[in-house]
Amino acid sequence: MLQLLTAKPALYVCNVDEDSAGAGNEMSARVAARAARDGAKAVVISAKIESEIAMLDPAERAEFLETLDLAEPGLDRLIREAYALLGLQTYFTAGPKEARAWTIGVGVTAPQAAGVIHTDFEKGFIRAETIAFDDYVRLNGEAGAREAGKMRAEGKDYVVRDGDVMNFRFNV
Repeated sequence: MLQLLTAKPALYVCNVDEDSAGAGNEMSARVAARAARDGAKAVVISAKIESEIAMLDPAERAEFLETLDLAEPGLDRLIREAYALLGLQTYFTAGPKEARAWTIGVGVTAPQAAGVIHTDFEKGFIRAETIAFDDYVRLNGEAGAREAGKMRAEGKDYVVRDGDVMNFRFNV
């Protein structure tokens, strides 16, 4: 099978001025129409706004976005669309020392997700202790989720969901 560039999925990204960051402009509308004809998606961002956001602390970011009448940074939309296009999702591991995000394909099972961390985790997989991200945040972490009965033990057939917070049990 030929791996032609034109056969690859595409995502159109339109860099617009600050005033057009929310809804786009005439040119970005033309790009979006072309993307739709090609069966692709288009995302509108303002590189100027994104560079300014990068320099702000989190509290100032929210206020800055609000003044521009934007719900989220354009970079967030771009990442979300790119993940969807590539069939990717994220799961998390969290412990006392660090929390990490891991990128996996949609439809990956718990042992395969464990293998992204280390191949021995996949080989010796026993189970995954899993908490939905929203429950993890709302209940202030693993202890709160466990007390509320929101932590689940999942086996080898479990298909990981986007945002799962996971702790793997394995045998070496």
